[in-house]
Amino acid sequence: MPSDSELKKKLTAEEYRVTQQCGTEPPFSGSLLHVKGTGKFVCKVCGNMLFDSKTKFDSGTGWPSFYDAIPRSVTFKTDTSIIVPRTEVLCAKCGSHLGHVFGDGPQPTGKRYCINSVSLDFKDEKK
Repeated sequence: MPSDSELKKKLTAEEYRVTQQCGTEPPFSGSLLHVKGTGKFVCKVCGNMLFDSKTKFDSGTGWPSFYDAIPRSVTFKTDTSIIVPRTEVLCAKCGSHLGHVFGDGPQPTGKRYCINSVSLDFKDEKK
């Protein structure tokens, strides 16, 4: 894992704020919100494969949403930063904050991984 000073050089201020300080990008602002290609969404910090494009769906919330993560790619932590506790989603490899998971997604999982675009890169399989 890169040091804090290395991360500040590698990431934009917004990427650092979201991935390292548990921030949230404004809704409908992310560059990956409307990506429809075939490929994998990977951690911006370490490149860990997190989500397959086949699991992406339009939740209407303003953030990229997925109904499932690649097995063992993410971990979870209880987030009590607001009144109602939420489940935070972290990269299993480097621990970077990705977003949150909720129980209001489509089948087959019923989950909605609500993920910040700035915490991801997209690796298009066609390229």
